[in-house]
Amino acid sequence: MNYLPQLLFVLAFAFAIGFFVRNIRRMIRNIKLGKSIDRSDQPRKRWAHMARIALGQSKMVVRPVAGIMHIFVYVGFILINIEIIEIVIDGIFGTHRIFASPLGGFYSFLIGFFEVLAFLVIVGIVVFWLRRNVIKIKRFWAREMKGWPKNDANYILYMEVILMSLFLVMNATDHQLQLMEYGHYAKAGGVVGAFPVSDLIRPLFENVSVTTLALIERSAWWLHIMGILFFLNYLYYSKHLHILLAFPNTYFAKLTPRGKFPNLPAVTKEVELMMDPNADPYADSEGQEEGEPEQFGAKDVTDLNRVQLLNAYACTECGRCTSVCPANRSGKLLSPRKIMMDTRDRLEEVGEIIDREGSFKEDGKSLLYDYILPEELWACTSCNACVEVCPIEIDPLSIIMDMRQYLVMEKSEAPKELNIMMTNIENNGAPWPYSQQDRLNWAKEEEDA
Repeated sequence: MNYLPQLLFVLAFAFAIGFFVRNIRRMIRNIKLGKSIDRSDQPRKRWAHMARIALGQSKMVVRPVAGIMHIFVYVGFILINIEIIEIVIDGIFGTHRIFASPLGGFYSFLIGFFEVLAFLVIVGIVVFWLRRNVIKIKRFWAREMKGWPKNDANYILYMEVILMSLFLVMNATDHQLQLMEYGHYAKAGGVVGAFPVSDLIRPLFENVSVTTLALIERSAWWLHIMGILFFLNYLYYSKHLHILLAFPNTYFAKLTPRGKFPNLPAVTKEVELMMDPNADPYADSEGQEEGEPEQFGAKDVTDLNRVQLLNAYACTECGRCTSVCPANRSGKLLSPRKIMMDTRDRLEEVGEIIDREGSFKEDGKSLLYDYILPEELWACTSCNACVEVCPIEIDPLSIIMDMRQYLVMEKSEAPKELNIMMTNIENNGAPWPYSQQDRLNWAKEEEDA
């Protein structure tokens, strides 16, 4: 018996899984460069939130065409890959459709169901390709969607079509070999008649010789599983990493009201001291107060928290956030999608330095200024539209606000209008340029009128 195919399969499978694990560990390490944040509260609510949004796709179907097509592609691709279990077993032990006989009629149902899903996946991908490359929907052609981001989206579509097509060709030739009762294919009992979609292309192989047919079937089988293993490892370098990260991202999403911003403990403590007439303003003045940050806000990715860095890796680059952003729609520089893409790119750059040097060495660059400009940050109206519309609960606004905080509290680089307002608050107790003594003048004017 020739064990070479099994040996090659085991080696290829082990290498692919090992490389995937290496990349996932690298990603986890990069995320842990961020500040720790506790999102372990309300576990039941978090599980329900994840099930509704990540699994149930509840925010995708708000836009019906894209939502329904995404469900076809997402559900179909995930469920079809259940078949990988059988392929892996067959590849290791040299068997063929090992579950066919034990499962009988149910196996026939599964294969038929998978084929219908494969067809729906191809339909969905064709629609996505047309929307992106023929109709050219505006959000897919923004300034940040050039080069790799633009090509990556198409590469994914091409790969998925190829994988689904190989699956159908594999089944079509397999079925034909079963009907011809050739070798071990004849033993896959209960499968005949289980190919509702691939039977449509099976007539193409009816006049092909048995040896050629077996070669096509084996080639499709190998290319299909190798393609899936390649796709698995491609995910790390692609926006399609959200296939895996949508679940933890929605689980750790903020559950508090959208408009509620967190208070800085150090600032809160200062305010409480100011409001307390019995407080000693000079107490514990030496050294850093407990809970006071070394730096206010965020300048680089290591100043962000871990959920924000997870958000960056999970970003689907769909552009829904940018398409509803009032600042972007009015022609300003801000694009929430670009904020997330820049954060991920900078985080990857920091990770590469760690891989090369063993630890992070200052490279003279930072997320703020080198990737994201202050002009982008100050264009934000903090309306939360980007957060509300994101299909997997990514929060670009939190990153924007943290970097704004750095600009104001560390660099004193607020826009002129904001500086005037803050000066008025400091001097007059209100954002308007009127003294407290003049506040009720409007009432007198009303009485006189």
